[in-house]
Amino acid sequence: MSSLNRLALRSLPTLAAAQQSFSTAAFCRSSVPLFIPSSHISKQRQFNNSAMRTYATTPKSQTPNGSDILASYSSDTHIGKNVAHAMEMLAKADAVCFDVDSTVIDEEGIDVLADTLGKGPEVTAWTTKAMNGNIKFEDALAARLEIIKPSKSDIANCLEKHPLRLSPGVDRLVEALHKRGTDVFLVSGGFRLMIQPVAERLGVSFDRIYANTITFNENGEYTGFDTNEPTSADQGKPKALTMIKEKYGYKTMVMVGDGATDAQAKPPADAFVGFGGVVSRAAVKEKACWFVHDFETMIDIVDKHSS
Repeated sequence: MSSLNRLALRSLPTLAAAQQSFSTAAFCRSSVPLFIPSSHISKQRQFNNSAMRTYATTPKSQTPNGSDILASYSSDTHIGKNVAHAMEMLAKADAVCFDVDSTVIDEEGIDVLADTLGKGPEVTAWTTKAMNGNIKFEDALAARLEIIKPSKSDIANCLEKHPLRLSPGVDRLVEALHKRGTDVFLVSGGFRLMIQPVAERLGVSFDRIYANTITFNENGEYTGFDTNEPTSADQGKPKALTMIKEKYGYKTMVMVGDGATDAQAKPPADAFVGFGGVVSRAAVKEKACWFVHDFETMIDIVDKHSS
């Protein structure tokens, strides 16, 4: 055997070891060899720079259980009857339904409308009763509308003078859900005419608004409200979510809201996330699977669990 052949044979183990070393290093976060493709380095940097993340983005088909998700956050201040379950449902959800007043927006739309018409205190008292669950929703809705009797032009003028304000972070949460492929619905006891501009800002189509419809005569004067809307009566939100689930065939739905009527939506919602970033209601906190004061952790969970 020539000297050249003997040298080649002696080199084979060294080459194999080098190949194994390359494979191990390519998948090790702590060591990036100089000859790893730049695309690998870019992905590694993105992972290392991810804010708030303690475990890697996981496809929905491999979603960790709720206990794993909860344990990934250092804070022990999470409030709720079953926080881990709510986090898991949010990670898996193919639809998330939001209340609008004091959740998606940082005020009560009907109270804003009443203020512009000089009937604020009377209407606010009824709103508080309804949101705390101290009166049937349909009774509170009828009483408030009877006080203000808004015309079509009254509503238009109100929205022009006082565009409804989004709660901090809700636009980013909805954007994250849409990016993941999760459908978003606005399910509200408020008024469709006032919610449509909010939906437009969030990129939610009007056919995914479930809300109350005020009726007007040919002159645009108030005549009443459509009692056929599911959200016009008590237990309306579970009815609306049932309709949504049956129509679209969703497997996992989450309801997010600040009021007692939102808590009623579980079931059919698989989890109820109470929101106290605008108004913190004791009755809602007691019923919520998870009670939050902002949307930041929800955004983080949605970002981590992208398909």
